[in-house]
Amino acid sequence: MLSLMRWLAGRSLGTLHIWGALVGWLAYLGSPTYRRRLRAHATLAGVSARERRASVAEAGRMVAELPWLWLRPQQRALGERVQWRGEQFIEQALDAGRGLLLLTPHLGSFEVTAQAFAERWGARVKLTVMYRPARQVWLSGLQETARRRPGLEAVPATLTGVRQMIRALRRGESVGLLPDQVPPEGMGVWAPFFGREAYTMTLAARLVQQTGAAVLLARCERQPWGRGFLLVIEPLPAALDDSLEAAVLQINRAMEHIIRQCPDQYLWGYARYKQPRAEASAGGAA
Repeated sequence: MLSLMRWLAGRSLGTLHIWGALVGWLAYLGSPTYRRRLRAHATLAGVSARERRASVAEAGRMVAELPWLWLRPQQRALGERVQWRGEQFIEQALDAGRGLLLLTPHLGSFEVTAQAFAERWGARVKLTVMYRPARQVWLSGLQETARRRPGLEAVPATLTGVRQMIRALRRGESVGLLPDQVPPEGMGVWAPFFGREAYTMTLAARLVQQTGAAVLLARCERQPWGRGFLLVIEPLPAALDDSLEAAVLQINRAMEHIIRQCPDQYLWGYARYKQPRAEASAGGAA
């Protein structure tokens, strides 16, 4: 499998996206469970049939681009493939020197967000991201090494990883999280997400409460025909509430806002409303 991924990493991004769209539709047509879940979640959020169909192909493109993102040589930078909008908010947060928490949902090319940040600001401030190790040993090792690039550090979704994130923010560094990831039991609260109760991580809110870090919202939109990515940065509409439950609700609302900007690239097939699993790790892994 690793040999196949290395071969795919040598293909052009446009080619991978074409193949990925096909893979997305094959998965959708071949799995009744996945199909029902995707339809139900998209309908709950008021997504149109056209946007829902587009999201099927985009989910496949997200998977197909991973070998290119993970295994291309580090000297092959993203560079001009990434267009920025709102980067001044990052500059302002870094100038303040109190740590920066970047929040992005499972939308578009969220893996690009971390790499692009590290390329642009990594020499100035490190970005720490959390990942949940895959069950397959070879894939788990690949996840860890592929996400460790200059200016970028990946930590496991464990209590040790959480402590590393807290220390990074207290040093004035940056941290990236996916707050719509379902956390393990005991590490979240139930809160509305598109009108339905979803078990939601408290880690993002706790990090801000413990470190006073600035919070910014990010979304990385995949552009058509392999033309690259648009990375949009926005501030939170208001400072997070001191109440943990209220802060979690604010973050859910912020994720809904981001998703509504680009609903055709959200992973509607993700099991967002599942029951949490009992395990000794931490929520919010990438």
